[in-house]
Amino acid sequence: MGRHPITFISRTETEKSNGKHSKEIRNQSQECAYKVAKFPENCNRNRYRDVSPYDHSRVRLENSENDYINASLITMEEAQRRYILTQGPLRNTCGHFWQMIWEQRCKAVIMLNRVIEKGSEKCAKYWPSKEERDMDFIDTGFTVTLVSEDAKPNYTIRLLELLNGKTGETREIYHFHYTTWPDFGVPESPASFLNFLFKVRESGSLGPENGPAVVHCSAGIGRSGTFSLVDTCLVLMDKRKDPSSVDIQKVLLDMREYRMGLIQTPDQLRFSYMAVMEGAKSILEDSALQQKQPTEWQEPEAYLVSSSQSSILSSEKLNGQSDSCSEPHDLEREHDSIHSPQEEHTELKTLSLRKRNREERIASTAQRVQHMKLKLSDSEKKKEKWLFWKPILLNVGAGAAVALGLCMCWAFLSQ
Repeated sequence: MGRHPITFISRTETEKSNGKHSKEIRNQSQECAYKVAKFPENCNRNRYRDVSPYDHSRVRLENSENDYINASLITMEEAQRRYILTQGPLRNTCGHFWQMIWEQRCKAVIMLNRVIEKGSEKCAKYWPSKEERDMDFIDTGFTVTLVSEDAKPNYTIRLLELLNGKTGETREIYHFHYTTWPDFGVPESPASFLNFLFKVRESGSLGPENGPAVVHCSAGIGRSGTFSLVDTCLVLMDKRKDPSSVDIQKVLLDMREYRMGLIQTPDQLRFSYMAVMEGAKSILEDSALQQKQPTEWQEPEAYLVSSSQSSILSSEKLNGQSDSCSEPHDLEREHDSIHSPQEEHTELKTLSLRKRNREERIASTAQRVQHMKLKLSDSEKKKEKWLFWKPILLNVGAGAAVALGLCMCWAFLSQ
């Protein structure tokens, strides 16, 4: 496949945390090297100039002159989970993408973004449609064929066949595509997300007997980090049989040692906590879970972005182009922040009060709307009556005017 011009975009989240800086999180965060990603020959293999895989955890392509691909292997030993978090493939890296899947013996690809978002291409379409049936990637010698497709309201499950043209061997790959998760946002509800996650689990694709599951969104850090964090925490809770023993914050920090900037927004972090709580209730069916919720489950207003890794998230106002990913770019730095339990309690009270006020405003608005509807209804009834009597009155008036005119003419002529 031929090369295409690549746009390098900066992705700092525009919303800054207004909480206190957490020295603990900042000290635990690690700044790892990512020199290979900045090599000139690798510039056109990076979708965003400031989202790079660490050298120590990057996935290496085998039997290639250039072994680089923007992908990171995350290993969570206790949970026996391995994920490859990667960017949405570029048009010139789709062949590398399928080569990686073959070499790592992956069973599933979990796609959490749409191809086009906010009018921009966030991922090349690397799988065939029903009309195409198959796609050839000449640069790496792989062919992908669509076997089946099952579309649901929030996600689509595809079964693909991956053919290695060099050996003639084929493998079946699941393609789980979540279609309603907005960029920098969260799914519509934890329930819809967990339904998707459990469908992925049912396929056995996340088990240790298979290669690591490939998880990607556009940059491979926000939505991908949320998916991996929730799945790992639920596995740990199931293994330990003690939900309170799982420190979600620590799990996230552990995962960040493998790929920079996982979880991009406060909403994504808050959603992760909510999804873990709901998922644990479903998996463990433990009544104690509803009675005793550990401190780390309280909805965090914190923005868990390590200070050493915050440069990967740049303002969407900087959606410009760059000719070289090796040139430094000045970005605003964001710091880790997390509220104390007391502050979180206060925040929750405030949120509860705001929610109650919002509900009252909604009810008041509904009453006003109903009152307006009644007014409109009365007005419409009056209008209907007027429309009924209008032609009659006009005819009577016109007849009276004619009669009066005739009378006046008769009186004038009789003189």
